[in-house]
Amino acid sequence: MTIYEAIHHLIEDIKASRPLIHHITNAVTINDCANVTLAVGASPVMADDPQDAEEMTAHAEALVINMGTLSERTVQAMLVSGKVANKKGIPVIFDPVGVGATSYRMEVAKILLHSIRFSVIRGNSSEIRALAGIESNGRGVDAGDSMEDVATIAKHLAEQHACIVAVTGQKDVITDGRQLAEITGGHPMLAQVSGTGCMTNSLIASACAVTKDHMSATITGIALMNRAGELGYARLQQNEGTGMFRVRLIDALSLMTKEALQEGGTILVR
Repeated sequence: MTIYEAIHHLIEDIKASRPLIHHITNAVTINDCANVTLAVGASPVMADDPQDAEEMTAHAEALVINMGTLSERTVQAMLVSGKVANKKGIPVIFDPVGVGATSYRMEVAKILLHSIRFSVIRGNSSEIRALAGIESNGRGVDAGDSMEDVATIAKHLAEQHACIVAVTGQKDVITDGRQLAEITGGHPMLAQVSGTGCMTNSLIASACAVTKDHMSATITGIALMNRAGELGYARLQQNEGTGMFRVRLIDALSLMTKEALQEGGTILVR
C-alpha cells in the first residue's frame, strides 16, 4: 500500500466513523477548526470550562490542546481533559503556540508536558526548539536552521515523550524518533490566513481518532492541509484574496479525492 492509499483509507475511515474531536483551542481560530473537522467527516466540540471539558473529553475520540489564547481557566481545562484522555486511551494533540514568546507560556507548556502524555506535538520550528530547551533543563539544543538540524531536534523531543513530533513550515518534518517523513507542498498564502496551523491540528486529530498509527495520521493531516492550500489558491477568481482563500481552502478539504491529493507535493518517509 502506498502512502497515498493509506491516507485515502484514513480519510474514508473518518467519514465512516465520524469521531468526536474535543478542542480546547485558540479562540481566534475556533470556528475554522470546527469547520475543517466537519469538512473531513469528523465531529467537533469545543468545551473549555474545566467543569464541562472533563466530562466532554470522556465522550471524545481525540483531544486537541492548543496554547494560542491561554487563561487560568483554559489551562485547568487542559489539565483535567488531558488526564481523562490519557485514562481513556484516546490520542492527545498538543500545539504549543508561542511557547518561547513569554515566560508564562513556557511555564504552562512545561506543566502540560509533565502532566499529560501527548500522542502528537505539532509546532513551527521556533516552538519545537523552545520545547527542546525545556526538556534539556533550559540549556537549549545546539542547532542551526537546516532541515537536518530541525529533524534532529524533532527526533530528540519524540524520543523524550514517546510521541510523534511534527515541525511545520516551508517543508514539514514528522518523526516518531525512528522514522522520519518530509512533506513538501502547500502555498505561501497559507501563512497569510490566521489559524492554518490550528486547523492542521484538527485534521491530525481526526485521523488519529481512527488509527493507532499516529505517524501516518499526522502525515495525513499535514498532507491534506498542504494540498488544500494548493487547490484553494488555484481556484481563486479575479479580485479574490485571503478572505476567499480561506473559503476555498475549506471547500478543497471537503471535496478532496485520492487523485487530487496525489497530484500535490511529495511525501518521503525514511
